[in-house]
Amino acid sequence: MSLSPKEQKPLLDTRIGKDSPFTFGQRFLTDENSVFDHNAWDHVEWGDEQVKQAEELISKQYELPVKDFDKNLYNSNPAKYWDIFYRNNKENFFKDRKWLQIEFPSLYEVTGPDYNKPVTILEVGCGAGNTFYPILNQNSNPNLKIVGCDYLKVAVDLVKNNENYAPNNEKGVAFSSVWDLANPEGTLPEHLEPNSCDIIIMVFVFSALHPDQWKHAVNNLMKVLKPGGEILFRDYGRYDLAQVRFKKGRLLDDNFYIRGDGTRVYFFTEEELRQIFCTEGPFVEEKIATDRRLLVNRKRQLKMYRIWLQSVFRKPLAEGDNNV
Repeated sequence: MSLSPKEQKPLLDTRIGKDSPFTFGQRFLTDENSVFDHNAWDHVEWGDEQVKQAEELISKQYELPVKDFDKNLYNSNPAKYWDIFYRNNKENFFKDRKWLQIEFPSLYEVTGPDYNKPVTILEVGCGAGNTFYPILNQNSNPNLKIVGCDYLKVAVDLVKNNENYAPNNEKGVAFSSVWDLANPEGTLPEHLEPNSCDIIIMVFVFSALHPDQWKHAVNNLMKVLKPGGEILFRDYGRYDLAQVRFKKGRLLDDNFYIRGDGTRVYFFTEEELRQIFCTEGPFVEEKIATDRRLLVNRKRQLKMYRIWLQSVFRKPLAEGDNNV
């Protein structure tokens, strides 16, 4: 399903292009003749024309997929390319994800001044700390423990080298460590025991995994999450602008691509997420929704469609346990 205007509260102010800052979630296109009046529109529904255009562009990508030799190269050593990515971009990371407090209110409920129960939050794929630090810095719960982990040591080092990184400070207990979400051995992040996390955050993380790794990742998430705990998920949706823009020589597999910097990305549908996490996986679906945004280039009269999937999955309560 798509996120309706009634379901969405406005996000914090964000500047796009030359438009004045405005609040995401509040600008709705009710008159097609007004489409080029602003640089962005929220919750724009697709018609058959948009779907057909996207399918035509993607079909051309199959004419020249990635060669088998190169495919093996990219899939056998993804860490190499992510390491290069972080080293090249370490100065350009800190765009704090302020929209989290609107999109995932449970994060800020458990870190608010009226919540003083022990709570453990795990961010998988913490990168440079764009989610980790906004949560930690605004925390008012004296019993918070937040752990950030990433596949790359260079990313973990970025978190640890931040001036706000201080484990056991007045804002909460904070740790960061290297962890492979999809490790087949079932190894958990440092500082965490099985069934210890109340909330797991995954923002644009699952899409970097090869489909063969999904099952291991789901098993590891299940292992570290408490019964009744939840996964907060956001990632790329099928036919997103980033997918349809790929040229020939970038297609690794169906809906799975290699970027110019060598990092991988998959584009999901709602039904795929439901299958991965709930039908084949052990989680309960709390919410799976599609967030659509129309960006326009007013000078060139171009329309560009962004599509993200946003979900909440919950681990079932243990038998006889009535408390989340």
